[in-house]
Amino acid sequence: MTDFYRLPLAERAERLQALATVALARWGVRDCEPEILKVRENAVFRVRTAEGDAAVLRVHRHGYHSDAALRSELAWLEALNADGIAVSAVIPSAAGAPFEIVTVAGVPEPRQVDMLTWMPGIPIGTIEEGLNPAIADVHAVFEAVGRLAARLHNQTEAWPQPSGFVRHAWDREGLVGPKPLWGRFWEAAVLGAEERRLIDRARAQVHDDLTAYGCPPRRYGLIHADLNLDNMLFDGERVVILDFDDCGFGWHLFDLSTVWTLFHGSDLAEAMRAGVIEGYRRERDLPDEELAHMPLFELGRAFSYLGWVHTRSETASAQALAQEVATLVCTLAEAYLRGG
Repeated sequence: MTDFYRLPLAERAERLQALATVALARWGVRDCEPEILKVRENAVFRVRTAEGDAAVLRVHRHGYHSDAALRSELAWLEALNADGIAVSAVIPSAAGAPFEIVTVAGVPEPRQVDMLTWMPGIPIGTIEEGLNPAIADVHAVFEAVGRLAARLHNQTEAWPQPSGFVRHAWDREGLVGPKPLWGRFWEAAVLGAEERRLIDRARAQVHDDLTAYGCPPRRYGLIHADLNLDNMLFDGERVVILDFDDCGFGWHLFDLSTVWTLFHGSDLAEAMRAGVIEGYRRERDLPDEELAHMPLFELGRAFSYLGWVHTRSETASAQALAQEVATLVCTLAEAYLRGG
């Protein structure tokens, strides 16, 4: 870890904003100050194109994706739009590239930078604050989320991926193997000795149960993998999914579990779950015997969140959520081991 990652969040954000300003020149944009939207995995800015249209500029976290993996993500966005599922479209740079590599003083590594079209609507909510109070009909919105998730899964099952397509996998190893995608959650500093022992037992059980569940195409494929409230917009009529940065290969139930797992035990979680499942079943088969495995994927999702707060401790979100996520993981682990 370099000194950059020990800087206060505001100073890191300022340096990434400077990099975003430099990057805009690659898209022929001058005299535009990028507006910071969030700094988590990536630094995300609202900008304008050379034509004056609103757009999103992403400065990617160093080392999270190879160039081939980022190119694959952007190829999926293009395919979704071509298949009638509205998502942000890729805005090529002036050189015709889907993304650029940009370096500036003050940020220690070269960064991948891309630009996407701006999508209208309000965020459904945030992982820190919950549901947006402007959402009046919770069931209707999450039914729309479920329908859209099913359409994504239908599209990926039918889509012939282009040559060279590569993304990480939210599979057994990616969730509970020795090197999970989001970090070795059982080593999180927020855990006590007894909690670590509980998590070790639950991790071993999840490993065995995922092996038994298997990866047939009706259950497993290319998924969004981050369907949290921040990544969905509602424009009064439709839901739009944003931020495919974590997309990869994984179980469809894992994709769905992301919507409500952080709100486990609340009335909101139950409303989310009911709406999503009803909507999903309008577009894609989801038998009760499949749905019975949902606790397995809720726990796997919670494990990944604990890994995230452990390995992204420099972010404000991780700092705010660490204890809450640890408590959630232990609650779900105890229930799962009891068979509840």
